[in-house]
Amino acid sequence: MRRPATGKKRFNIASELLDENAALRGKKIAIFSGKERVTYRLVLENVNRFANVLKTLGVKPMERVMVALSDSPMFVYAFLGSIRHGAWPVPVNNMLEESDYAYLLENSEARVLVTEKASKAARTRSTGFCYKLFADDGLGLLMYDAAAHGETYPSRESDIAFWLYSTGCTGKPKGVPHRHIDMIHSADNYAKKVLRIGESDILFSASKLHFAYGLGNGLYFPFRCGASTVLDPSAPSPGNMLRTVSACKPTVFFGVPAHYNSILKSDNVKSAFKSVRACISAGEALPPGIFYRWKEATGLEIVDGIGSTEALHIFISNMPGNVKPGTSGRVVPGYEAKVVDDPGRELPPGKTGHLVVRGESVTKGYWNKPEESKEQVLPGGWFKTGDMYTQEDGYFTCRGRGDDMLMVGNAWVSPMEIENVLLEHEAVHEAAVVGCFVDGLSEPFGYVSLNEDYRDRQDEDLSRELLQFVSKRLPESKWLRGVRFMDELPKTPTGKIQRFKLKDEQRKEVTLCR
Repeated sequence: MRRPATGKKRFNIASELLDENAALRGKKIAIFSGKERVTYRLVLENVNRFANVLKTLGVKPMERVMVALSDSPMFVYAFLGSIRHGAWPVPVNNMLEESDYAYLLENSEARVLVTEKASKAARTRSTGFCYKLFADDGLGLLMYDAAAHGETYPSRESDIAFWLYSTGCTGKPKGVPHRHIDMIHSADNYAKKVLRIGESDILFSASKLHFAYGLGNGLYFPFRCGASTVLDPSAPSPGNMLRTVSACKPTVFFGVPAHYNSILKSDNVKSAFKSVRACISAGEALPPGIFYRWKEATGLEIVDGIGSTEALHIFISNMPGNVKPGTSGRVVPGYEAKVVDDPGRELPPGKTGHLVVRGESVTKGYWNKPEESKEQVLPGGWFKTGDMYTQEDGYFTCRGRGDDMLMVGNAWVSPMEIENVLLEHEAVHEAAVVGCFVDGLSEPFGYVSLNEDYRDRQDEDLSRELLQFVSKRLPESKWLRGVRFMDELPKTPTGKIQRFKLKDEQRKEVTLCR
C-alpha cells in the first residue's frame, strides 16, 4: 500500500471539492434528490460526520469502504467522508448478485460496507471482518451523534484516494485505484474546458455514481465547478428520466446511447428538455442515426466522447457546437491519444488500430493484477484501451472493441458500421453484429430488437428485408449472413451491449437466410 508522502504540501480531494464551496456558497443547493435539497454547507457537515463515524469504528487510513448505494446524498457523504478520513471508498453497483458482492468484498478486503438493509450486498458474507452500515437503518443515527467538523487526513495529490471496478464484459472486474489529483485533472480539462460547466449549471446523469462516467457527471464535476447535481435513485427508464428532467430542470444531461434511443420513443421529449443546454454521451459510440433523430426531436446536439474507468472519465470528445456525428471527436486538453499497430507503432491517418491514451488521470495499474497491468499500461504511461479506432484530421472514429472486430476474407470489418446501417431501418430499435462461421469462414451475423410497432413482424420476410437493406448500402464483404430477433439485447449495467453473450449464442444452431 502507498502511504502518504511526507512534506508540506497536503492535498485531499474531499477538502478541495467542499471547503471553498462551503465557505463561498454555503447556502447554495448542491444536491437535488427527490424532495430533498442539500446545501454545500450541509454536505460538508455530513461528510465530516461520516468521517468521524469511521474514526469511531477504528477504521484506518487506506482501508477500503465499499459503497453499494443508489444515487443519493448518503452516497456522497460516504464517498467523500471516507476520503476525508484517509480511507479508500470503493463504489460498486447496488444491483448485483450476492456472488458478485462476495468477490468484490474479498478482492478489495473491505473493512466497511455501506448499503441498505434489504439489499443483496447486506446478505453477503465476507471472509474478513467487515462492518456493515445501513443507510436506512442506523447509519443516520451514528452520523447524528458524530461531530460536524474534524481533521482532514494529510494526503498528497499523488496518493491513492479511491477505487473503481472495471465493468469487464468477459472476466472478473478489476480494481482500478485513482489518486487525489485525478478528479481535478478530469474536471478542469473536460468539465470546464470542453463543457464549460459553471456555477449556474445543474447537472443530471442518467448513468449512476458507481460508474466512472457517472461519478464525474454527478459528483466531482458539479462540486469542482460550484454547480448543482441531481441525484435520482430510480432506474434510468425513459419515464423516470423524463420526469426527473422535467421536475429538476437540469442544464446539462449525461447519458449513454441506449438512454437517448429509449427516450426518443416517448412523447413530449422537446418540452421536457427545454432547460437543457448540452446533452453528453459516452459508454459506447453514438450511432449517427440517434444523433440526427435526437437533434430533430429536441433541437439539441448530442456531444459524444470516449472515456474509461482506467482513465477516470472522457479523454476524447466532440465539442459543443462543433460535433462531427459518427466520431468520438478530438483529444481533450490535458490528454494525448494515438492509434497504433500490434507492436505499438503509430499508424497513419485512416488506418485501423489500437487506441492508446496518456494523461494525468490514467491509472498506474490494476490492484494486485501485475500481468494485466503490464499488458494494458504500456511504457511511457500509455494505456491500451482495448478499442479499435481510426484517426483522420484529428477526429477519432470507433471501429469497435478489439475482440469484436470481424475478419472477413482478408480484411477487418467493423461491426459498428453494419449496426449503424441497421439502425437506420424504421423497424430496428437496437442492433449488434458478431461473427459466425459458415463453411469455415467468418461472416457477419446480426441480432436486433424491434421497435414496438414491429414486434409482431419477427418473421422471415422482415429478416430478408433487413438483409437487403444492408446489402444496398454496404459492400459485399459487409453483408449480413443472417438476422435473429431478440426481445432485448444483453447489456452490462452501464448500457453496453454484451456481444460476448451473442457470440455464445452464435455457437448454438441458428437458421441462416439470404
